[in-house]
Amino acid sequence: MISRRRALLAGGAGVVAVAGGGVFLATREKPEPAAPASVDPQGKMLWRNWSGIESAYPAVRSAPMSEAEVAQVLKTATAPIRPVGAGHSFTALVPTSGTLMTLDQVAGVERWEGTQAVVWTGTRLGALGPALAAKGRAMPNLPDINKQSLGGAIGTGTHGTGTAFKAIHGDITALRLATVGGDVLDCDASHNADVFHAARVSLGALGVITQVRLQTSENRRLHRKVWIEPLADTIAQAEARWASHRNYEFYAVPFTDLAANITHDETEAAATPPASSSDDVFLEALKQLRNLLGFSTPLRKAAAKALLGGTKPEEAVGEGWKLLSTERPVRFNEMEFHLPPENQMAALKEVVAAIETHRRDVFFPIELRRIAADDAWLSPFNGAPRGSVAVHCYYKDDYRFLFELIQPIFLKHGGRPHWGKLHSLKAPQLARLYPDWEAFQAVRRRLDPQGRMLNPYLRELFGA
Repeated sequence: MISRRRALLAGGAGVVAVAGGGVFLATREKPEPAAPASVDPQGKMLWRNWSGIESAYPAVRSAPMSEAEVAQVLKTATAPIRPVGAGHSFTALVPTSGTLMTLDQVAGVERWEGTQAVVWTGTRLGALGPALAAKGRAMPNLPDINKQSLGGAIGTGTHGTGTAFKAIHGDITALRLATVGGDVLDCDASHNADVFHAARVSLGALGVITQVRLQTSENRRLHRKVWIEPLADTIAQAEARWASHRNYEFYAVPFTDLAANITHDETEAAATPPASSSDDVFLEALKQLRNLLGFSTPLRKAAAKALLGGTKPEEAVGEGWKLLSTERPVRFNEMEFHLPPENQMAALKEVVAAIETHRRDVFFPIELRRIAADDAWLSPFNGAPRGSVAVHCYYKDDYRFLFELIQPIFLKHGGRPHWGKLHSLKAPQLARLYPDWEAFQAVRRRLDPQGRMLNPYLRELFGA
């Protein structure tokens, strides 16, 4: 019933929910948000992000075929110039009235240097997995969505889970950065070191990273196990599980007192057949419980325990790139903050209590992960490991309560925002959270003195 990670974060309509011994069809559904016109009065085509909350009509759409073309566009194109990948960021990093640049044509593995792969950053994560596996190699860890471009994942600090694993940018040993001056800089920890430390998580504000040298690991099969248990038991066992499993994460489910747990561990066992996509019924059931019993928290919890509490664990074996990172068939909006590990559980308890006390319209599970430290200047994991807490809202539902109710809890517990997820922090607050904030700004001003890479959102974010 829950064999896929995406089953915890997918949905739809028309599933029956069982409560009080009866079977009911839950039909409450909000209308699709009105979409902007596909073409504006000047004939400019619409760009819209994955969840639909950010959009723009760029004057120019650029799809360079080579690194040299990327540098030329940055030097001559109409500003603001914004790179775009899969559009999975919920913040306004991409919208521009100037030039929108995709690196979809600058993709693939360029070459190998021992166990390190030199990869063009337009490569999608879903394509990079099998390309590395063909050489018996793999990315050490992966996030839980496979549609992102490598460049977009790097630029926003995208991560997976596991106490021994850094975010994706933490495995980069060198990079090439095209700048608005038309230059391409080679950067690593000893050459153009300040640019290297700034660029690995840079929100596309320094120029465009065209190529990275990525440390890989041996491609191993993983054994995945997914099970549901009482949330209190999960919280009590979480630290031990992070310590004992290669990858561990869990999803706290509001209004149920339940949690879904996921572990991945290396194995020599034979691969198993892929699980059926019908397992998306898990989140579908949560959605319909909300629709049917949202008026009563006690009834909703009782029904959830009756419907989901006895779900049998499910297991699978496969290559890591097939299990760790998957598709998300249903859209949502998300706020994720990265907290000191010792504050992660306390923050979760407060978030769940706030959602349930104020009866916010939430049925998506809350995701908790753990990430190792790195030294990129704007990395949320700079200097120390972090525990992430991510709150999701169905794309048709009102998400404004995240700023009013949830963000203050994260900030109280020392959280740093995920750069691609919803938050309302600006330069004065961010400067207090990031010790290297001013060093990053100095590099940004040197590489882009006219702010050609800055759209209105980034200007406000950086206080430019």
